[in-house]
Amino acid sequence: MSIRSDFPDLPPIWAVGTLAIQWLAATWLPILRFDAAWTDWLGGVVIAGGLALMVWSAVWFRRKRTAIEPRETPAALIVEGPFRINRNPIYTGMTAVLVGAGLLFGALSSLALALLFPVIVTRRFVLGEEAALQAAFGTKAQAYFAQTRRW
Repeated sequence: MSIRSDFPDLPPIWAVGTLAIQWLAATWLPILRFDAAWTDWLGGVVIAGGLALMVWSAVWFRRKRTAIEPRETPAALIVEGPFRINRNPIYTGMTAVLVGAGLLFGALSSLALALLFPVIVTRRFVLGEEAALQAAFGTKAQAYFAQTRRW
């Protein structure tokens, strides 16, 4: 097992970092605290949905035998499963987990931080991944981009 040269600049590391900052914000800067059974329940449901979306998406990478890691050369353009609805379902799943965590942490400051994650991931990873898909698959990728939203 080798350590990637771009480690720790990987989306799951950014997600865990965001989660840690969310917890700190809820603990040390709890703007507009909320603590209700329904927010805990909803947070759990959103987390479970995000994890399920991530697993479902990862299955398609395996089925198509293409790299799941950012900055790897894609071997296939995945347009089935969750990729029919959204070009970045794994990142969407990560965002859902962070939103769910924000609900569980019970502070608007924590919840708001979850909404920064898609901005960070788009700049650090998505734009490059889209360029790689365009380079590898040309007009097929362009057609996919035109018919399927990024988020």
